[in-house]
Amino acid sequence: MGSVNRTPQVVTIAGSDSGGGAGMQADLKTFQARHVFGMNIVVALTAQNTYGVQASLPIPTYFIDAQFQSLDADFAIKAAKTGMLADSEHVEAVVRNLQQVDFGPLIVDPVMVAKGGATLLEPEAVATIKSKLLPLADVVTPNLPEAEIIVGRPIKTNADTIAAAQTIQQFGVKNVIIKGGHRSEDDQAADYILLEDGSSFWLSAPRIATANTHGTGDTFSACIAAELAKGQPLKSAIVTAKAFLQGAISQGIFVGHGHGPTNHWAKLSDKVRMSETR
Repeated sequence: MGSVNRTPQVVTIAGSDSGGGAGMQADLKTFQARHVFGMNIVVALTAQNTYGVQASLPIPTYFIDAQFQSLDADFAIKAAKTGMLADSEHVEAVVRNLQQVDFGPLIVDPVMVAKGGATLLEPEAVATIKSKLLPLADVVTPNLPEAEIIVGRPIKTNADTIAAAQTIQQFGVKNVIIKGGHRSEDDQAADYILLEDGSSFWLSAPRIATANTHGTGDTFSACIAAELAKGQPLKSAIVTAKAFLQGAISQGIFVGHGHGPTNHWAKLSDKVRMSETR
């Protein structure tokens, strides 16, 4: 019995993407690629492809409870991440369960809008995430549109990004990563990282002209969770996640007719650069 639960284990608490490019499917592929054992707690089902989301079906909260209880009874989960949480009722169910288990560091990917434009989070749930989920989070990873929704103001410049991260940190989350991929006028995709100790830095990589970016947010946050589960320091985990995502985009695959998925078996990119706050 001495070898029981020695393999690093990670859980994604998210929605299912029937098209396989985002949601818990992207998370599980990332976990596998980063050599951790992945498991999932399903919060919602979607009928989804690279064109967008055609239908969604939230899971009854009692069944979310059952999934948490089942995993907690058997596994030694070392990190967890959240993705699509649907609405306030389901956010509250996830929060309630997270308060009853120890699944290690929590990475919150505040999924709000799909690549095709479909809303994946009911508006009233934003307030629930801010007041109840973020205080439990070790890391939150909004993209620019999500960060704008959270702080309630536009983010146009680097100074705006820095101020937004500081605002988000005030909700109780320890570490904030605002992803800059949506700032299309820049030739570099630059992410701003504000750490718990007040230090900060930028991570940048060349912007790639491609429509195959479905599931990038899920993949990035899942990689951070995987690295933390293996015992990597947070800063190293973030850098690895950026390199993993850059590789997954730049070494593309071609699936579907719309916003295609990234390549989860790609090699880490060597194009990621770190710089001081600017």
